[in-house]
Amino acid sequence: MNPHNLSIEELKQTAAQVRRDIVRMVHAVNSGHPGGSLGCTDYFVSLYFRVMDYSTDFTMDGEGEDLFFLSNGHISPVWYSVLARAGFFDVKELATFRKLDSRLQGHPTTHEGLPGVRIASGSLGQGLSAAVGAAQAKKLNKDNKLVYVLMGDGELEEGQIWEAAMYAAHHKVDNLIATVDRNGQQIDGSTEEVMDLGNLRAKFEAFGWHVLEADGNNFEMLLPALDDAKAATGKGKPVLILMDTEMGFGVDFMMGSHKWHGIAPNDEQLEIALQQLAVDSASDY
Repeated sequence: MNPHNLSIEELKQTAAQVRRDIVRMVHAVNSGHPGGSLGCTDYFVSLYFRVMDYSTDFTMDGEGEDLFFLSNGHISPVWYSVLARAGFFDVKELATFRKLDSRLQGHPTTHEGLPGVRIASGSLGQGLSAAVGAAQAKKLNKDNKLVYVLMGDGELEEGQIWEAAMYAAHHKVDNLIATVDRNGQQIDGSTEEVMDLGNLRAKFEAFGWHVLEADGNNFEMLLPALDDAKAATGKGKPVLILMDTEMGFGVDFMMGSHKWHGIAPNDEQLEIALQQLAVDSASDY
């Protein structure tokens, strides 16, 4: 059971707070990846505050609970914020992001034992393979909970993704819900310009997946899609959500541009961003 189960209005307020955390974290160290983090905030908030069944009493095995894996690990700011806000660790620890000896490294790691993180990630292309393995382990253990994984669309240029996609369909890993953040941007430009991904729905369906599509920046559309994805599990096919988001969502000068993939806002830009990310009762760390 989800320990929070927030209403849509509460989810929107939580998402605004998480976005405030993101811009403050990357600004404080002049380093990090705000664009994709802001774009995927609503997805993370939906999972951790409404959809997934989990306990904040964290164990690496995660028996009897849903698991989440982040493949595009560079968007760690959004994950760290959501984990802290969900109760995995103290929100004040967000102030250590990317600092020496911090548990909150630029890409998630496991050696410091940060609750919520089960694999090191950010070497792109690897997360789907790990999630497939975890999902198979749940089947072997007679554990009926689900495994979620998020990938970037630029990341689909990695061949390992397609090996894992073929494997998951062949082995009927139907307790897996993978999501692609389809924002159309990557570090060097648009995905169309760098390496056109073509018709992703047709590609994954040809590989044997059940494919859904969703607006990742609209709770009223995202939550039903996540419910549909859960309903599609257990039917012999792995499930994929093609989730359309806008990089930098919520901060107008960051939206829709690959330029905010991996740079931090300056002092003036931070103040503008925080003004746009107003919440009823901000609880900044």
